Amino acid sequence: MTDRSDSSGALSGPTVGTTVLVLAAIAVGAVLGLSQPDLGASLSQGIDPTLLAIVGLLFFEVRLGAVKQSVMSPRVSILAWAANFLIIPFIGYAIAALFLSGQPLLFTGLVIYFLAPCTDWFLAFTRMARGDTALGAALLPINMLTQLLLYPLWLLLFTSHTGVVDFQTIPNALLSWFVVPFIVAQMLRCGLSNVLSAAAFKKICAWVGAAIPVLTAALVLQIFAANITVIATHFEAFGLVLAAIFCFFVITYGVAEGLSRLFNLSYRHQVVLAMTTAARNAPLMLAVTAIAIPDQPLVYAALIIGMLVEFPHLAGLKQVLISRVAGRKGPAGEAHSTPSS
Repeated sequence: MTDRSDSSGALSGPTVGTTVLVLAAIAVGAVLGLSQPDLGASLSQGIDPTLLAIVGLLFFEVRLGAVKQSVMSPRVSILAWAANFLIIPFIGYAIAALFLSGQPLLFTGLVIYFLAPCTDWFLAFTRMARGDTALGAALLPINMLTQLLLYPLWLLLFTSHTGVVDFQTIPNALLSWFVVPFIVAQMLRCGLSNVLSAAAFKKICAWVGAAIPVLTAALVLQIFAANITVIATHFEAFGLVLAAIFCFFVITYGVAEGLSRLFNLSYRHQVVLAMTTAARNAPLMLAVTAIAIPDQPLVYAALIIGMLVEFPHLAGLKQVLISRVAGRKGPAGEAHSTPSS
């Protein structure tokens, strides 16, 4: 059985429209929560169904068949995995501790945001920056499965001192909310891919990709409507969250640059490494965290702030990378070749 979707994988994720959607959701949720608290409480009843829908759609987008492409560039794949799961988690923890050690809830949310590499939208920016999208697509399922498996370990390692997390509830939550939906979503994807025409299946994938930002915005609205009074009391601390995220993006860019030069990567592979280490998986981590750590709006707020800041960062990173291509072009307008990896 084969998956006939486009080899570039899912390209849903933060566009200007996505950012506007999330900002609008914050504003509407805050207004509703402040002006009509009863309505805000009612909206919170829909959080679980929204979470399940987001998780299911994100899992539907995962192309397990794309993993074979990582074999074609094993050095880059291993390098990206090591950067995302062996180096960056400790950088993220150090930054969160530096800025928010006195705010355990925001600290926990920020650590979770830093830990998980993106599994969908970084591919769109990789394509725009003329990177290797086939390799990027291969990293998507690898990143998603690794971060879900490591999630409990990360929380134990980095947040056990905060007292925020009830570790006894996490295994059952991950099993019922993520393992089962992942299997169902992949079975559905495989079945539809083989039953429908390539054009029809591609249209369904496009609908799924378009639905994820809308549902994410709906979740943000529900969270803010139900918890705006709590979030507002810590508003001054969000400046520290923004500063920490800015430092994280600067340092991870430096890590990607250093590794690219150390291992003499081609330009297309430099783009993949830069984008996968920069982009974070805020939608999935927001869903995972709302289930694993319930009723902690400040934890979710830190993740949402990261989601908003990430789009302009990736757009700027794309421009920085594209400028290198322009700089390498010779008199005939062709880019000079770069070392193969």
